[in-house]
Amino acid sequence: MAEIENKAFEQDLIERGYSRRQMGKVAALLGAGAAALRVTGAMAQQAAKAVEGAVRIGANECWTGPFPVAAEAAFKLVQEGNRYEPNDEHAKLFAAVSSVEGIPADRITAWPGSSDPLSRVAVAYASPTRGIVTGNPTYEAIWRTGEWLGAKVTKVPLTKDYAHDVKAMLAADPNAGVYYICSPNNPSGTMTSLADIQWLADNKPKDAILVVDEAYIHWFDGPNAAKMAATRDDVLILRTFSKLFGMAGMRLGLTFSSPAIMEKMMRYDGGQVTAMLPMTAVACGTVSVTQADLIKARRAEMNANREMAVAHLKKKGIKVIPGSHANMFMVDWGKPAKEMQAALLAEKVQIGRNWPIWPNVSRVSVGSAEEMKAFCDAVDRVWKA
Repeated sequence: MAEIENKAFEQDLIERGYSRRQMGKVAALLGAGAAALRVTGAMAQQAAKAVEGAVRIGANECWTGPFPVAAEAAFKLVQEGNRYEPNDEHAKLFAAVSSVEGIPADRITAWPGSSDPLSRVAVAYASPTRGIVTGNPTYEAIWRTGEWLGAKVTKVPLTKDYAHDVKAMLAADPNAGVYYICSPNNPSGTMTSLADIQWLADNKPKDAILVVDEAYIHWFDGPNAAKMAATRDDVLILRTFSKLFGMAGMRLGLTFSSPAIMEKMMRYDGGQVTAMLPMTAVACGTVSVTQADLIKARRAEMNANREMAVAHLKKKGIKVIPGSHANMFMVDWGKPAKEMQAALLAEKVQIGRNWPIWPNVSRVSVGSAEEMKAFCDAVDRVWKA
């Protein structure tokens, strides 16, 4: 077995039911960095290579880059790139996020995106005897890591309103170690109510972790679950700058949680990955989170672009999964989605994939007004009921 240097961590894996072979996988995973061996999350998006000249609305990227004022802050740090951390940039980021979200700064941690902490949650809290419960369809990073490690993974279909069915999730595995909710959900863009999230937090096993992935929350003009992490020691909130803030290639994400959760997730490497973030990304994120007016304007522009495309599809009799509050929507073609994906790609429009549970449904990211018009025109050329 590959060696796990932290003996206490090794003993914990044994107590949680990992076999020697599974522990070898854990050691290999951790030795490479918690997300490095998993082709998940942002890496899965990159696996679909961009087609030259195509409209790119398949990876849930923002159609434009960072806010200009935030890009200016990043460029200033380029000029100070000779310094590891020119002037306490991490603390500035945490203070800015704390002021906006009402979360104590000591409960905020920065990451290179979200896949790394998701994999760490699976390692730290799930096992063959304490599984992972998710919705289906949803973002797969945590369940792929769990399955690869040998942890039990239970996938529960969404409700008829496309929310996470929290009562069914708890009933499906009442003794799970991790319950995962993505809200707004990827790929459906639909919300799970705060009341339902709170219910699951209050009724799950006390030693289990509730993970609420709010990667797309800035596209939703309403309440969020962040403050749960300010007072509870069994809730982990995920955020990212890859979506509304237009920073996908800069790789910056956040977690909100108690220091005890972070300590457990980092005990095998001392949190080195969080200390190695590019200062350009940190500076860009620090400025971005405080731009309330710019956030509101970008959200409104995206909503208008999304609704224009959805209305166009509906006029053609094409079904769209209702209720998206994110920069994506799901189109039910009524026939294999891969066929429509290929037909649109031939028209130089690159949409997203389908999920196994919905083989006839494609995820479409929301681009600029021009990009969404190009999508609608391409649909007009290839669509046959």
